[in-house]
Amino acid sequence: MNTTPSDLLAAERDGPVLHLALNRPAKRNAVNDGLILALRAAFETLAEDVRCVLLSGNGEHFCAGLDLSELAERSTFEGVAHSRMWHAALDQLQYARVPVVAVLHGAVVGGGLEVACAAHLRVAERSAFYALPEGQRGLFVGGGGSVRVPRLIGVARMADMMLTGRVLDADEGQQLGLSTYLVDDGEGLAKGRALAHKIAGNAPVTNFAIVQALPRIADAAPADGLFMESLVAAIAQGEPAAKERMRAFLDKRAGKVGKS
Repeated sequence: MNTTPSDLLAAERDGPVLHLALNRPAKRNAVNDGLILALRAAFETLAEDVRCVLLSGNGEHFCAGLDLSELAERSTFEGVAHSRMWHAALDQLQYARVPVVAVLHGAVVGGGLEVACAAHLRVAERSAFYALPEGQRGLFVGGGGSVRVPRLIGVARMADMMLTGRVLDADEGQQLGLSTYLVDDGEGLAKGRALAHKIAGNAPVTNFAIVQALPRIADAAPADGLFMESLVAAIAQGEPAAKERMRAFLDKRAGKVGKS
């Protein structure tokens, strides 16, 4: 696997899929400023022929959260600026040009959970566990967790995790919606890679609409959301690739929907 100049984020191409791996295994992939900025840069500079991103963590854990050993004392203003730096980086992930599939194992804690929740699909191995220990450390989430986590599990469950330090195992995370798929240990990358290649085979405009428009439609007032839906549907079906795919289906050159 090749690495970025910072060596904090490993990168490897697999055809139309770009595999990015958090690369601080000795620190359980705890996120420092260099790593969050490397993530942002990777998504800002995606090659035009990348169709999906696979995100994982090297070593025994996906990400154990913020690297508290590098946490500097900051003024209130500096704290706001630091949080906004995370917001900008994870917005690049959530609103990337292409879908992102995250593979989770071991610790998915604090800032690591914030990173994971910015992805569009999450494949968890049974070793995965989830926690938000900020409440026990006199902190508050600052990387977008208060927005993204409740959308998956609800405000009350997030409050429980922060107030009590509750740790969710992989089965609980799957039941609550933190993961989209749950697989045995060691099978996460294979499942994630298969999903990424399947997604990469979709029409690029459709994938773009799903990651860019769908969350904004969901946030809009119903009438506004329906109007945006009409616009996006018209744009997608007007693309030559969409027309060819519909012709293939009508000509029985494309498979029908069924369980795989």
